[in-house]
Amino acid sequence: METVTHGQVLARFGHALSDGTRARLLLALREAPAYPADLADLLGVSRQNLSNHLACLRGCGLVVAVPEGRRTRYELADERIRQALEALMGLVLATDPAVCPDSATMGCC
Repeated sequence: METVTHGQVLARFGHALSDGTRARLLLALREAPAYPADLADLLGVSRQNLSNHLACLRGCGLVVAVPEGRRTRYELADERIRQALEALMGLVLATDPAVCPDSATMGCC
């Protein structure tokens, strides 16, 4: 286990949100803890793909795996992550297509 600085926390959070599948995964876990198979079905991705994203999010310290018998449930690592996601969901961004032409597909900057 490693403790990271504020800047590193933001960089890890940004990295997690920079991928559409990971962002959707965090939003799903914001609603409730879940099992990988259910998350894969919900997001429409393969279990292997989901496993890779969960490993990334675990490595960033954003989600934790909770063993339940022979199954593993995933949840956000801290309530403040849910609060941060809620705050970000409340943002309304005005984008400039001249500067960020792919903003509609999130491929900008």
